[in-house]
Amino acid sequence: MRRGTRAAHEELPAPMREAVDDFADHLSRVRDRSAHTVRAYVTDLVSLLDHAVRMGCADLAGLDLAMLRSWLAKQRTMGAARTTMARRAAAARTFSAWAHRAGLLPHDVAAPLASPRAGRELPTVLRADQAAALMDAPLRAVDASTPAGTAPAEGRTAAPVPAGNTADPGDTADPSDTADPGDTAERSEAAAPVAAAPEDATGAVLLRDRLLLELLYGTGVRVSEACGLDVADVDQARRVVRVLGKGGRERAVPYGVPAQRALDAWLRHGRPRLATPGSGRALLLGARGGRLNPTTARRIVAGWSGAAGLPRVTPHGLRHSAATHLLEGGADLRAVQELLGHSSLASTQIYTHVSVERLRAAYRQAHPRA
Repeated sequence: MRRGTRAAHEELPAPMREAVDDFADHLSRVRDRSAHTVRAYVTDLVSLLDHAVRMGCADLAGLDLAMLRSWLAKQRTMGAARTTMARRAAAARTFSAWAHRAGLLPHDVAAPLASPRAGRELPTVLRADQAAALMDAPLRAVDASTPAGTAPAEGRTAAPVPAGNTADPGDTADPSDTADPGDTAERSEAAAPVAAAPEDATGAVLLRDRLLLELLYGTGVRVSEACGLDVADVDQARRVVRVLGKGGRERAVPYGVPAQRALDAWLRHGRPRLATPGSGRALLLGARGGRLNPTTARRIVAGWSGAAGLPRVTPHGLRHSAATHLLEGGADLRAVQELLGHSSLASTQIYTHVSVERLRAAYRQAHPRA
């Protein structure tokens, strides 16, 4: 729970606080929702109940549809995006249904609550040559940082690496959340100077970055899934990785020869350099030896996309690209659904629209009667 949410939670009347805690436990234990989903829903619920208290609602029984609508209207006036509004309405409906079943509400007050339709934009995807350039960027840096006749992991120098690929000693938020290449992606203030990384760790970080990119694009996994991988989740004999996805659903995803090479180099020359007694079984490590944090992974991807001269790329963009390239190469839609871990085929069908749009663009550019 974030600081602002925690403070608002503590100021709620005791019965409301207990309801929030019980709802969070229900989402986590019964519904098996991810920690991210639970945190988002709890944040929304605390915001709703805080609004209700300010409007004079003394207990849960005082919640009604008008109160819920006024809360959403306030969120809208504060500039919340349509996607955020849709999620908050969903959180309110989920809580209302649970509270009614639990006997905390006389009826399901949020059942008729409508939510704004979240616009579904076509995802931005890389061309195949752009994806190849991105995958090769850390490999070129590894080659440049390795004098002839030495192992890549020694990493003497790394001139081609984007600035910021060092461990930041002042970052205490997360032991694995290091200042990696691409710390310019979502920065709201000027970068503070950071200490140089140990020379023997530079090559290891490059190898880690190479593997991260290959996994994200080569398998299409989510960034949280990639960061959650353990060494034992990788079956190198069959070139398959075991992924624990949303809702605790497990799936096996194949990966290719380039990813296998990146994995071999990382396990042989990179991971041993960064591993500490606290690293545990994590496959991808931060510069201080902890499990790689998804926030850091996003910075890494953004940094290497900039180093490769590409538009800003996110891990989700690599997932989009992988799915689109699979479909363009003739893969079956249901096979792509299984690879991506989508529970609904409708989530996968958006990639067919991307492919059609590319076909239309090619037609308009090349056909004399377009």
